[in-house]
Amino acid sequence: MPGSSSRSARRRAPGPRPPALLLVPAALGLGFLLLPLAALVLRAPWGDLARHLTSPQAGEALRLSLVSASAATVVCVVLGVPLAWVLARVPFRGRALVRALVTVPLVLPPVVGGVALLLLLGRRGLVGRHLDAWFGVSLPFTTAAVVVAEAFVAMPFLVVAVEGALRGADPRFEEAAASLGASRWTTFRRVT
Repeated sequence: MPGSSSRSARRRAPGPRPPALLLVPAALGLGFLLLPLAALVLRAPWGDLARHLTSPQAGEALRLSLVSASAATVVCVVLGVPLAWVLARVPFRGRALVRALVTVPLVLPPVVGGVALLLLLGRRGLVGRHLDAWFGVSLPFTTAAVVVAEAFVAMPFLVVAVEGALRGADPRFEEAAASLGASRWTTFRRVT
């Protein structure tokens, strides 16, 4: 019977039963993540939503978000992918320390990250004072500062993900491309 095999294939064998001791914290964790979103949906001013979304302030906020997020993505890709490649493919002393330092922004509270960036790039910061004195560039409270902050927070995610993917990729494909005459840049861009 051809139909019965497809029906049985659709049915799944029951998986292992989760321990009851894990179900309660798992349910609490799910509630912890979903209940704030539910409160947001339930308490949103849906009647005034169209007016709020079409306001000039909302349009400007959306434009600023798109510009800054796009620019931060470019910064993360341009700086983070090479960093991930070096961490994945180049053995050097202190690589584990560099990898740990790359992940530090993941665990910093946002306020601490902001203060760190301000101490570096503010008008009196380690680099910011020179930017201000030499070029008249002041980053705090500008769109560029938003881009820097977004990149600072997002780049560790990109580096960790790309490094993991590169470690899992077979380097023989890169070696094959090189043996076929591809330059290092072509191999990196097209194969890696």
